[in-house]
Amino acid sequence: MSRSLRTAFSTSTAALAVILGVALAKPAYSAEPKSNSAGASTEQSAGSDDTAIYATASIHYSGAVAKTGGTGNVTSSDVNWTPPPCWYAPYLGAKDFKKKMSGEIDSAKNTPGMGGTAGAAIGEMQRHYEDDYGWTDTPGYKDYNVDKDGKGMFWAAVENPDEPDILKRSSCNDLPFWVDNGDTPPARYEEAIKPEILAALAYQRMQLPDTKVTLAPETTTKVNLPTWAWLDKAVFDEVQATAALDVPGFGIRATTTAKPVALKLEPGTADAETFPASGECAINGDGSIGRPYAKGDADSTPPCGIRYLHSSGDGVFKLRATITWKISWTGTGGVGGDLPDGTFGTAQDITVQEIQAVNR
Repeated sequence: MSRSLRTAFSTSTAALAVILGVALAKPAYSAEPKSNSAGASTEQSAGSDDTAIYATASIHYSGAVAKTGGTGNVTSSDVNWTPPPCWYAPYLGAKDFKKKMSGEIDSAKNTPGMGGTAGAAIGEMQRHYEDDYGWTDTPGYKDYNVDKDGKGMFWAAVENPDEPDILKRSSCNDLPFWVDNGDTPPARYEEAIKPEILAALAYQRMQLPDTKVTLAPETTTKVNLPTWAWLDKAVFDEVQATAALDVPGFGIRATTTAKPVALKLEPGTADAETFPASGECAINGDGSIGRPYAKGDADSTPPCGIRYLHSSGDGVFKLRATITWKISWTGTGGVGGDLPDGTFGTAQDITVQEIQAVNR
C-alpha cells in the first residue's frame, strides 16, 4: 500500500468508523461486563449486533472478583501502571467474518458521498480481504480465508469498558487479522490477548476482603493510652482471581494472586503517634500482623498501634488501616511474574476521651 493511500486512509477513519463496524478507528466490538449468577464469577463478552452470526469471544472471571464484572477495590502502588485499555481477541470464523465484512463494505460503497479518499480506502479494504492484497504491511487474504474456515479465526480489537479515556480505549485500531488454531498472533500485535493481559485484567477486577483490624481498646480510647492493633492469620490470607479466554483453539488463562505483606495505620489526625513510627506494621512469621493485647500489657508499647495525644471532642477520628498486598500471576504455558503491589484500606471511627487516670 502506497504512503499516499495510507495517509488518505488515516484521514478518513473517522468517517469509516461510523459505517464499518470493524473500521480502524473503532474496535469490532466492545467488551461489556455482565453479572453472572454464580456471584463470585463474572463474564465479559464481545458485543454484537443483528446483522450477522457472531462467534463471540468471552473472558470469564472467577475467584475474588467484583460481582458486577467491573473494577474491584485494589489500588496499584505504582501510579504509572494501568490495566490494558484495549486488546485483540478471537472474533469470527472465516465464513461469518466474510458475511459480516462483505456486507459492511457493500453498504459503505453504496452510501451517498463516500467518494474521494474514503471511497479509495474502502476499495483498499475490500482488496485486502478478497484479493490477497497487502494492507499496512500485513499480508492479504483470498476470499476472506473461507478455505480455512474452522481452522482459525479472525481477531479484532476489544475495548476495555472500564478504561475512562476514550482515546486509549480505542487505540487498538488495526484491521482484523487471521490466526490459525493453536498459533499465537504475530509479534507486531503487542496488544493481542495473552496470559499477561488476562493477569492484568484479573488484577483490575480483584476484590480484596474488607478486613477490619482488631483494636484494644476497641472503639473508644483515652488520650496518651496506647491502642493496640492486630490482624489474625485466620482473617488475613492470600486471595486469587482468574481470567480465562475459553475459545476453541485459543484457550488461555491467568491467575492473579494477592498476598498480604503489611498493614499501615493512619490515625486520622496529626496529633497522634504510631507504632512503629512509620505506621507500617510488618507481617509476622505466622501470617498475622501485630500482637493481640493481653492482660498486663497496659504499660507496654504495642508492636502495632497508635497513641492519640488529644481528644476527639464531640466527634471521632477516622482511623484508616491500609493493607499492602504483593501481587503475582501465573498463566497458560507456565509463564508468570509480578505485578505492582496493591493496596486497599478501610476506615474505623475512633472516639478519644480526655481522661487523666485510667485503671486497667
